[in-house]
Amino acid sequence: MTLLTLFFEFFKTGLFAVGGGAATIPFLMKMAERFDWFTKSELLDMIAVSESTPGPIGVNMATYAGFKTAGIPGALTATFALVLPAFLVMLIIAKLFIQYKEHQHVQNVFKGIRPAVAALIANAAVSVLQTTIFLTENGKLHFRISSIVLFLIILVAMNIKKLRALHPVVWIGICAAAGIVLKL
Repeated sequence: MTLLTLFFEFFKTGLFAVGGGAATIPFLMKMAERFDWFTKSELLDMIAVSESTPGPIGVNMATYAGFKTAGIPGALTATFALVLPAFLVMLIIAKLFIQYKEHQHVQNVFKGIRPAVAALIANAAVSVLQTTIFLTENGKLHFRISSIVLFLIILVAMNIKKLRALHPVVWIGICAAAGIVLKL
């Protein structure tokens, strides 16, 4: 039953999380609330690992969540369920788009989707920000000043002319090391 639930939840996420991997974060937050598959704190770790590893963030997070929930079968199920809607929708769109791409209604639909995608990504950013700044343990809310200080230090450092040229992987490594040292 767990695999079927995993499939349904990640299929739904893949179907409605338009705009890339960051758009899957609100769906994963809801999963963390509804199921005991992973906590919101573990979700932050999933995001960090998914951002740091090759591949699409949404697929990486689905694989991680599926594996944590039901091992290799769970990883395969969650990953397949997440990408299946995009595959099916792209097949349909490719077939229809060639035929109707100049139609005004089609153009209007794409114009309408843009703000929705921006809202999904903004919602994901707010969710991650809330979880990063506030740590909930045993029903108590704790303000995480160390996360804010680290964010501000890195933000300032990234805008210093000599440091701006550093590769993003270096910044990820610095932040990962700081997270380990500060136990974030």
